[in-house]
Amino acid sequence: MTNINLIRLSVSEAGKLFGIDQKTIRRAIKNQEIRYVVVRGRYKLNFDSLLKWSQKKTTIKNKNNKYGIGQYVDTWKINNKLYSPNPKTIASQD
Repeated sequence: MTNINLIRLSVSEAGKLFGIDQKTIRRAIKNQEIRYVVVRGRYKLNFDSLLKWSQKKTTIKNKNNKYGIGQYVDTWKINNKLYSPNPKTIASQD
């Protein structure tokens, strides 16, 4: 059995991270588009489910790229080959 580290976010954390309104996330919860659990009366969203949902919806994807964490992706790219991941290592982990 594999050890999977499950990441869960609150509705407000997800809104900030993806650059979208909390109402949009609550609507997705209501429509059962995102997996979640309720902990002490609060929604805890499955990050993997949230990410897949955000990539299916063009408007959400665009907001993520403009206002959310997506706006920083280009600055995270590694240009120095010395510190870039080895493609052979990545392929062997899959």
